[in-house]
Amino acid sequence: MLKTFFRHYFELPPKVKNIVCLGGGVGTAQVLKGLRPKPYNLTAIVSMADDGGSAGRLRRAFSVPPPCDLVNCLAALSDEESVVKELFLYRFAGKRYGKDTDLGGQKLGNLIFVALQDIYKGDTGRALEEFSRIISPTGRVLPATLGDVNIWAHTKDGKKVYGEQNIDLGRYDGKSKALKSVHLDPPRPKAYKAATAALVQADVIIAGPGDLFSTVLPVLIVPQIKNQLLTSRAQKIMVINIANKSFETVGFKVSDYLKTVEAHLGGNPFQNILVNSNQSVKIPKGLSYKYVTADRQNLSTCAAKITSGDFVAKDFPLYHDSAKIAQAIETLINK
Repeated sequence: MLKTFFRHYFELPPKVKNIVCLGGGVGTAQVLKGLRPKPYNLTAIVSMADDGGSAGRLRRAFSVPPPCDLVNCLAALSDEESVVKELFLYRFAGKRYGKDTDLGGQKLGNLIFVALQDIYKGDTGRALEEFSRIISPTGRVLPATLGDVNIWAHTKDGKKVYGEQNIDLGRYDGKSKALKSVHLDPPRPKAYKAATAALVQADVIIAGPGDLFSTVLPVLIVPQIKNQLLTSRAQKIMVINIANKSFETVGFKVSDYLKTVEAHLGGNPFQNILVNSNQSVKIPKGLSYKYVTADRQNLSTCAAKITSGDFVAKDFPLYHDSAKIAQAIETLINK
């Protein structure tokens, strides 16, 4: 009895794991949404290379970092169930690709972030801090880089495509409509200091899901982030996309995702790879997407452990189901 008492009395509480998600867009938001109710310290590090849609318009009109992924990930982390969260995600009627200064097509949360940037004299960190207080997230969302950063890509046909919007929308010529590599402009931008600090403290690092060349890799190849990813002792997990769009990763199999990441990083730092195995849900007509297949014959020599499961969101099968993918991640990190 006495031994049991002292063992429990002096036992330290279990350490809360620090999880860092790299990417942005809907994919990262789905992972954050699923992990939000769990007892983890969550941080998302998102690309600042977005120059398309409503975020690109604000970037050009007000010389601010593109707010879309920051806002979406903050909303995913929010435990606010009232109308406040809906307000931040509310999009005004109009064209997302309209004139830069038009209100139509803009999200209210994006506009609030621009206002906070102005109030705090361009201090992105302070603007994010105040934005977080308003929306009450259970974690942090950080920009990957400082300054004005863009991306450009080489296609498999040898053509050069400049700008995230052109890459994302497939605005380039070529027979295959597929990409080979993506690069930063400037090539060695400074990482946001708090982002690299979060990676140093990370117990788990998760990359993806999301558009490989226009969302995920632009974070992974930031020099300081890349170095930390390759040297960190954290458990590293890559979540493979549910489906390929008709450009960017057209025809990619799981092995193609892994080879592409390895080519950009100079190695594959991920110990675990999560792959969706449920392809029975029909992709809606009119969407030029096809399921990513797991080519087992090309994965036999992969050093990482491949974990397959039903991760698809049945209401919209291009996305991961937030609860399913969170459960798979939790199973891996608590083994």
